[in-house]
Amino acid sequence: METIDLLRTRRSVLARHLGEPGPGPGELELILETGLRVPDHGKIGPWRIQVIGKEGQAALGDLCAERFVAEHGERANPKMVEFERDRLQRAPVLLAVTARLQVPHKIPEMEQRLSGGALCMNILNAAHALGYGAQWLTEWPAFDSEVKGMLGHDPSTDIIGFIYIGTPTQAPTQRDRPASETVISEWNGPSA
Repeated sequence: METIDLLRTRRSVLARHLGEPGPGPGELELILETGLRVPDHGKIGPWRIQVIGKEGQAALGDLCAERFVAEHGERANPKMVEFERDRLQRAPVLLAVTARLQVPHKIPEMEQRLSGGALCMNILNAAHALGYGAQWLTEWPAFDSEVKGMLGHDPSTDIIGFIYIGTPTQAPTQRDRPASETVISEWNGPSA
């Protein structure tokens, strides 16, 4: 596939529509290596990636179910609790991408955050290039201090997102994209 076609055809596949097989160890290493090829002003590597295995996903699922029940009490019916238990177990591969911003630093905080976003996008593109589907989500577990703690992070650590990777069980839906004229403009200097 030509590179431009690859970029133009990439679509997020809903995590619930990602099944086996997921990328094997060699393919996952290639996806992650590709992910790291991002702009990183100052070479500070302001991000980290965790590959969360099936046992880890199950442990996180149990924690998410407990946290959901604690938050919602009697309103948390069994179906909702199981949904939360399965939330981080929806795909063969789960990655957690975190921001490790260095503040204060001569590299602006925004540039460090954007580098993490570029890393996530590269992972999505690499998964697509290898024929897999992927989805980058945050959702409430990314902001939960106990989820962060279970993953070994301080509550102040930002989880940029969870990335789910697997084989699409159905084609991703097309979504409307903005018309180029609504988001692109040209500037040739100040008006006279």
